[in-house]
Amino acid sequence: MTQAESYAPSERTVPTRARERASYDHETVHAILDEGYVCHLGFVRDGAPVVLPTLYGRVGDRLYLHGSTGSRPLRTAREAADSGLPVCVTVTHIDGLVLAKSAFHHSINYRSVVVHGTAYQVIDEDEKTAALDSLVDHVLPGRAADSRPGNAKELAATAVIRLDLREVSAKIRAGGPNDEPEDLALPYWSGVLPVAPAYGAPIPSDDLAPGTAEPAYLSAR
Repeated sequence: MTQAESYAPSERTVPTRARERASYDHETVHAILDEGYVCHLGFVRDGAPVVLPTLYGRVGDRLYLHGSTGSRPLRTAREAADSGLPVCVTVTHIDGLVLAKSAFHHSINYRSVVVHGTAYQVIDEDEKTAALDSLVDHVLPGRAADSRPGNAKELAATAVIRLDLREVSAKIRAGGPNDEPEDLALPYWSGVLPVAPAYGAPIPSDDLAPGTAEPAYLSAR
């Protein structure tokens, strides 16, 4: 794999444990990011750590996150316009509960991405509009074109920050339990209980205009 196809490992992205589970290639990292909706944004505010859940969208090698112009991370990013806001963004998917013979070896199967970097507020209006569209389409592809764009008042109340994907790593755990040989004969069930997200049937709003068709992108979920 060439350097162009992977992110360079750094001191912050190389795990201290289970290094063999780490991955830096673009395809793996992007696939994990694209499957999620919610990330956790970590930063330091007034000398104390803060971690907030928020929606995100990916456009190439860049993440976009949004919020109210009065929200803490967005306000901090604006105040540090030149230097930016040092952040850490994480995304995690739980794929299974790993039940071992011993309590010590219980685990989970997961896929995660950790991104370190500096976030900057998006000022350019065209980039901001594209970023907000990407956030909507990230949650449900096709939805941005099937909804009213933000008006001037709404855009003024919304801030967007961008984070380039440079210092990035994925980490994946898959497979069954790693029991000790002496525990294999113990009379306890062991294995994996798969975990997967599920979508229910769409529920139309009470004030939906009669005759409004259900979009194809909903029935495809």
